[in-house]
Amino acid sequence: MNDLKQQAVRVVEVLKRHGHEAYFAGGCVRDMLMGRTPYDYDIATSARPQQVAQLFRKTAHVGAAFGVVLVQENSHQFEVATFRTERGYSDGRHPDVVEFSDAQGDVSRRDFTINAILYDPIEDRKLDYVGGEADIAARLVRAVGDPLRRFGEDYLRMLRAVRIAAMLDFGIEGDTLAAIRKSAHLIEKVSNERIGIELMRIFGGADPAEGLRLLSGTGLLAHVLPEVEAMKGVEQPENYHPEGDVFQHTLLALEHLKQPKSPEFALAVLLHDVGKPPAFTEDDRIRFPSHEKEGAEIAAAIARRLRLSNEQKNYIRHLVKDHMKFMMVRQMKESTLKRFLRDPYFRDLLELHRLDCLASNGVLDAWEYCRQKQEELAPEEIAPPPIFTGHDLIEMGYEPSPAFKEMLDRVENAQLEGEISTNEEARELVLREFPLTQR
Repeated sequence: MNDLKQQAVRVVEVLKRHGHEAYFAGGCVRDMLMGRTPYDYDIATSARPQQVAQLFRKTAHVGAAFGVVLVQENSHQFEVATFRTERGYSDGRHPDVVEFSDAQGDVSRRDFTINAILYDPIEDRKLDYVGGEADIAARLVRAVGDPLRRFGEDYLRMLRAVRIAAMLDFGIEGDTLAAIRKSAHLIEKVSNERIGIELMRIFGGADPAEGLRLLSGTGLLAHVLPEVEAMKGVEQPENYHPEGDVFQHTLLALEHLKQPKSPEFALAVLLHDVGKPPAFTEDDRIRFPSHEKEGAEIAAAIARRLRLSNEQKNYIRHLVKDHMKFMMVRQMKESTLKRFLRDPYFRDLLELHRLDCLASNGVLDAWEYCRQKQEELAPEEIAPPPIFTGHDLIEMGYEPSPAFKEMLDRVENAQLEGEISTNEEARELVLREFPLTQR
């Protein structure tokens, strides 16, 4: 038994020793029954919040209105919630009325059957009032009770259904799926920040492609990412993209991604061609002029809307903006190529390019060329120590000005091209190309 589970069991033991019912609840029970290791343990109990607080040394009331207390055991925190029922979700998120209840009543207000099994780790006993074990066996996400009512209580549950189904490789039960499709428009009432958190979990999960398929199939995609929905039906030149339209290409790129390195990278893959719909033109053939620049700004706007951090936004924007540079790597000057290879996000750009190629015509020539250059060039060749600085320019008699950047860039390019290698040669180049008499 791992340390986290041991501490959770101790919390249950203390509650039961003082005459209260106490069970593991929620996703941890589901994961245990599936042979997965839970990353946290929630506990449901008959004890009232004040009683929970009296039984443990370190507690915090984080949801007093909902009977939720955080209990600290060693280095771990556990959410301990009193059995409750809820009524009247007028804002589509919070219950208007909360009443303490028994175990069966508590289960009836939970979201999905697979998350509504209670487990007593002391007696090794399960309470399954809603058929959660059967749905785990059938690999189905099913709402507890009336799905329209469950989603009306908290609209975000629709996105959670998608996330859980994609994460576990489950299907969504028929009535539950129908309810999501009927209620999909209500997701727009949820805050962008909460939507953003769920989307990052979906695309940062084990199967982002399945997440996209489910978002599309439930009708949620059009409401949470209309820019991605707009990719559907946007044709591409068949010689480059035999796979189909922009949406199909994006889906295939995500399929090749499998387990993403980060949610931000997965989002960059999702959005790398988001600029194609507005950039679409057709004359002698289909073209998408400057779609990467258009896409970078759209991706940045999406990141802002989803309340991602500036760091996350800039990372995604950067990958979308530069993902087409690989088309020209063989024609780049040595200095331009070296600058590209030392881009702080080059490894991620290279992986995005690989996924882009695998999702289209499968030609990986530029990817292989860049890999070869990475092996051939030593780090000091790609990013050599500077041999000339602004202090040298001032020492030579140049007045500080915006032109310094142009002059220093020219020197660095010459160094990267192998034209010069010393400070003296740099000074000669500057005097030759930027004479002092002209300044």
